[in-house]
Amino acid sequence: MLPGVAQVVFERSELDRIMQLYGQMVAAGEWRDYAIAFEKTTATFSAFRRASERPEFRVVKDPALRTRQGQYSLLGEAGQTLKRGNDLATVLAPAARRLLKAVD
Repeated sequence: MLPGVAQVVFERSELDRIMQLYGQMVAAGEWRDYAIAFEKTTATFSAFRRASERPEFRVVKDPALRTRQGQYSLLGEAGQTLKRGNDLATVLAPAARRLLKAVD
């Protein structure tokens, strides 16, 4: 890593919010595994139905987009952008709505 270049990571409060949703989805039987990747420009949380599949959802934090479309992105299984913004709870809303459908 280059000197003076910080690595992008999830802050504790962000990770707490993501893990709260993950725990609810595991309890509902929707998700079974997760992975976290910290890179120089992005941090990614991926949630899987099974470990051998592509991630069902990915939460990406890219601070460079903070002033444009928002630093958080929720990506679907095929890589499509489902939601984008600067408020993590709002970005996670489509995944949380899926939890409501799973419980019904």
